[in-house]
Amino acid sequence: MLNITLRQLQIIEAVARHSKVNLAAAELLLTGPAVTLQLKQVEANLSEKLFDRTNEGLFLTQFGEVVLDTARTVRTEILNLEEKLNALRGLGMGTLRLGVVSTGKYFAPMLMAAFCSLHPEIKLKLFVGNRKDTIRRLQNLEVDLVLMGRPPKNFPVRTQLFGDHPFVFISNRTHRLASALDITKEDIATEEFIIREQGSGTRQILEMFLSEIPGRTDNLGAEMDSNETIKQAVIAGLGVALISGHTIEQELKLKRLVVLDVLGSPIRRQWFSISRKDRNKTPSMEAFEKFLLREGSKYSKTLLK
Repeated sequence: MLNITLRQLQIIEAVARHSKVNLAAAELLLTGPAVTLQLKQVEANLSEKLFDRTNEGLFLTQFGEVVLDTARTVRTEILNLEEKLNALRGLGMGTLRLGVVSTGKYFAPMLMAAFCSLHPEIKLKLFVGNRKDTIRRLQNLEVDLVLMGRPPKNFPVRTQLFGDHPFVFISNRTHRLASALDITKEDIATEEFIIREQGSGTRQILEMFLSEIPGRTDNLGAEMDSNETIKQAVIAGLGVALISGHTIEQELKLKRLVVLDVLGSPIRRQWFSISRKDRNKTPSMEAFEKFLLREGSKYSKTLLK
């Protein structure tokens, strides 16, 4: 029988996540030499190399990928065991770790406050990040549920729809298209766009919208890493943007931004609550999902028609 400890599996997960021994050691409150020693012991036990050592860091081999999958499965089963035991003890309503993509932070606090008023026995912890970071947290079991748009496809998940998510084109009030009606896709495509980073849901929606125009998605425009920065850039007149309707309510009220009348917009997507399929639902997860079904659409509404 293989002699691998839970701590060693944790170390493999951490090194795979960071690709650096020192960063994995810091996360696990260990020293670098201790992490290196544990990795060598596992590799000796398995008689296989789990990581390729390069100048850029440590990267999983094919054998390492298999071991990492097992490490995640073991971690999931331990969490499931803990949840079952807590439920038997009557402690299952304790804590819910909620991940939210950055566009959801504009309504998530109000939604959380309403939920906590109904369930004061449940403590909520909120983690906000971009799409990539939110998926990583869910995959690594750092959160229980996430609120986001398009579900990930690289691991099995449960999904529950709870609201609409409109995306609109915006400009400042002096832009040539600010008061135009029925703006065509070809006309908006001639503009300089302010865009989110590669992999973001908003960017993918824009790329799909413009995909019928040859070559237009090759160089969309200036890339910025947050909706707040994009809004300020548009207000300053640096270009137009496609953005979530949840992010611009204050700017619309203050008349700092204009929603452009582009044919085919708003582009409507949906909000989902998503959890890992291989995890048992805790009572707190079930309570939150029931609340989302009843109230989620109310809190995810926007000023947009």
